[in-house]
Amino acid sequence: MKRVLLTGAGGFVGARVLQQLADRLTLLPVAPGLLRTAGPQEIEELLARARPEVILHTAAISDTGYSEAHPQESYRANVELPVWLADAARHTGAKLVSFSSDQVYAGLPGDGPFGEDTPLHPANVYGRHKREAEERALALCPDSVHLRATWLYDLPGYGLPVRGNLPLNLLQAALQGKTAVFSRREYRGVTYVRQAVENLLPALELPGGVYNFGSENTLTMYETARAFCTALHISPALEPGDRQRSLAMDCAKARRGGVVFDTTAEGIRRCLRDYGLDTPG
Repeated sequence: MKRVLLTGAGGFVGARVLQQLADRLTLLPVAPGLLRTAGPQEIEELLARARPEVILHTAAISDTGYSEAHPQESYRANVELPVWLADAARHTGAKLVSFSSDQVYAGLPGDGPFGEDTPLHPANVYGRHKREAEERALALCPDSVHLRATWLYDLPGYGLPVRGNLPLNLLQAALQGKTAVFSRREYRGVTYVRQAVENLLPALELPGGVYNFGSENTLTMYETARAFCTALHISPALEPGDRQRSLAMDCAKARRGGVVFDTTAEGIRRCLRDYGLDTPG
């Protein structure tokens, strides 16, 4: 089995990698807190000790609002750290597979879907930092793989960490009697995280480059929210908004490499089957 150094093992994605892939990869989780203070020398020493074949980098500051308010902290976590890992990978012969984000497409005109070669002008700090990390890591390490992930979700279960996501936001709105606003002019993929984790296995074999990674979605976010409510058998008050934005991605490049996702609408049904909640309503 491949020896894989895993960053962010206590986070939303990393914890699921440990839970789902432990029988198919030799996973070497980085000790909690180590990367908060480590510099390039410490990272190179870590790789020399661990001798991984692959570095799977899931650690990040992924809250766009937090990155906007704390750009220096975001820069260290979202640019410098993956660049240091790419440099260490170059020196040790390991392959870097790093999570990027669909936020690199923020600010583009049109409804998409956007391919990996689309010229980018990210409209927020997080997107700009992720784009810079891709460019600098690939310059150091051309065989590195950068996965532009969509908005990921899961339901509570398996004793794993859960963060705010689309189905939980809708469930909370239904329980609390609040109105949820979703735009009829906004497009983006929304992906079941456990399918994303399964797709990391073929992603580890991809040639170096940038890949859109997640469920494709032709629905507006208002339509997507309604579809999730139908699948969940809930009826929160949904208000149509008019925010105009598209982060929708064309994932054909990843599909050609064997990375195949459900659509967003199919993914929520897979999620509910996994949790035994796919009862007819």
